[in-house]
Amino acid sequence: MSETDKKNGWTNVTNGKPALHQSSERSRVTKMEDIHAFTEMTGDRNPVHYDEELARKTPFGKLIVQGGVTTGILNACVAEDLPGPGTVFLGTNLVFKKAVGIGEKITGRVEVISVRDDKPICQLNVSVRDSVGDICVEGTATTYTMPLEGL
Repeated sequence: MSETDKKNGWTNVTNGKPALHQSSERSRVTKMEDIHAFTEMTGDRNPVHYDEELARKTPFGKLIVQGGVTTGILNACVAEDLPGPGTVFLGTNLVFKKAVGIGEKITGRVEVISVRDDKPICQLNVSVRDSVGDICVEGTATTYTMPLEGL
């Protein structure tokens, strides 16, 4: 391995080293099945996700999906698109600003705000917006991308 390769922590990473301000977005529509799947995985049976009558009386005014369902789209952005395959979160700092209901289109967005040269680590701005463009979740994330070649 040359001295240049030792300094380039992005060698053999599937999508290569991302550029500053590079971004990716993914969209999907939430479903009641998402709530059930998340409950199956986590045990979160909060009535605001299941009891429609009760949920209408809350400040949300409707059934809402769990926060993990809302932020899950960010996992797909990071692992599939940017930085891409082999990427995991090292940390996140998220602020939940608006609840997401069933049948709402959400769009997750990640944008690179810093990239290390010596290690495949990025800092990202992250957000999830609803179909009218309101921010539901925003924050930052630190990611690590491992080379998958040869594993």
